[in-house]
Amino acid sequence: MKTYTLDDTSGSTVTFHVRRDGRLKKSARWERQTDGVILLRVPNRTPERQVKNLLNDVLKQVEKQAAERAERAARRTDADLQARAERVNEHYFDGEIEWAAIRWVSNMKTRLGSCTNGGPTDGHIRISDKIKNWPDWVIDYVVAHELAHRKYPNHSPDFWAYLSGAYPLTERARGFIEGVAFGRGIALWTDQ
Repeated sequence: MKTYTLDDTSGSTVTFHVRRDGRLKKSARWERQTDGVILLRVPNRTPERQVKNLLNDVLKQVEKQAAERAERAARRTDADLQARAERVNEHYFDGEIEWAAIRWVSNMKTRLGSCTNGGPTDGHIRISDKIKNWPDWVIDYVVAHELAHRKYPNHSPDFWAYLSGAYPLTERARGFIEGVAFGRGIALWTDQ
């Protein structure tokens, strides 16, 4: 396996591992690994000059995907989040949850969301803007998690039964979050 580094258009360095793969006959395959390195598998007979062209092609694809994710994330507004919460509430909780406000926030370091019960900010839900580019079903889980706190303020067995019964992808989404946290070497929480 050979390692290559290329600079993308923003000046960031992208690392590639190129592995020759006897199972591949005509086309190359690539994937992003959990550590951020791009693994490019090429057929055994691929000439070195073609590998360099493939690396540039993959780099363009990676940049395009990153730009699309950033664009999608930028389009997600508080109004979109409100509409999402309303859809989640209607679809998974039969419209029974009430809250005062829901908004994206940028000041959460390890928490993904929070919900206030009681006091002057009762019913205020905050969702970390760091998850804006995550899959929709994971964002829906974080929203559902915070909505469920309107009925069960803590992480009691009743809370988990309620959330899991309402949102069918709860365990899958929690696994996604744990994987992201592991990959980043940090702990992520929907709330404390």
